[in-house]
Amino acid sequence: MTNRGIRGTIVFFLLMAFSWPVHAWNDIGHMAVAYVAYQKLTPATKDRVKALLALNPYAKTKWKSILKTVQAKDKDLAIFMIAATWPDQIKSDNKTYHDDGTQGGDRPPTDGTADNNIGYTDTARHKYWHFVDTPFSNDGTALPALPTPNAQMRIGDFRKVLASTSSDDLKSYDLSWLLHLIGDVHQPLHAATRVSKIDTAGDNGGNSVKVTCSTCTSTMKLHAFWDGLLGAGNSVDTAIQVAKKLADADAAAAAKSSEKDWCDESFSAAQTSVYKNPPIGSDHGPFTTTTSYKNAAKKLAKERVALAGARLANLLTNELK
Repeated sequence: MTNRGIRGTIVFFLLMAFSWPVHAWNDIGHMAVAYVAYQKLTPATKDRVKALLALNPYAKTKWKSILKTVQAKDKDLAIFMIAATWPDQIKSDNKTYHDDGTQGGDRPPTDGTADNNIGYTDTARHKYWHFVDTPFSNDGTALPALPTPNAQMRIGDFRKVLASTSSDDLKSYDLSWLLHLIGDVHQPLHAATRVSKIDTAGDNGGNSVKVTCSTCTSTMKLHAFWDGLLGAGNSVDTAIQVAKKLADADAAAAAKSSEKDWCDESFSAAQTSVYKNPPIGSDHGPFTTTTSYKNAAKKLAKERVALAGARLANLLTNELK
């Protein structure tokens, strides 16, 4: 089968098997992060990742069709890329998974289960693991407490498991989350929430702010605007083409291994680049994005995705046992 045929089969599979909502970088963004990372992995790490991802329950069910149609040399890459979207896939799997916590699952429950790390027997969606909503305010409004656990904390917890002697089942679960969360925290609006007199609890990472553009058919959330900067849809082929066009991440920046540094970078970018005024004003909008704003946003998004991929590869190469 040709590469085009392989990718076409995967695209068809994704369209037929899933209809998951877009969160964080959309599927293109997350798969691009994974593609960049996979190219940098050592053969030994690729083999270890392959063995662990085979333990994900979706590998035995929803991903199984891929194994029948994709050539062996391409299968591992495809699984790695699709696995990076697994924490979003489970958001639409109502047969197996359930929301936990409040605000539709975006805030942690208080029953002691929010910090669970028990493997695939845990069927909570843990939506609040996807972001670290560090608050900031431009108008002096008092800042709310930072919800915990959050993406930064979970990355720290999961990477420790990968470097430990824990069971492969737990490592598989944590790996599946890490493939996704490292992408998440490089999206600026997954590391910040703007607090103001009209949003005293924060704007939920830009989800309360609306934007439009000269070619838009309708308004969209500021968060969704940033999610989709690398492209729309869930085509593996598109993700590969996007990833191949990315410039290599700066080596010194890619070498930063602290998840706190990654989140701090995104937090700073949110304040200086996402909520840049103009065009993004201080209320809910809708605000019309300018060509210069969109171009600068796309440039930053590409840089953040390339960095996420390089840092993911470094983490797996250096820490996975």
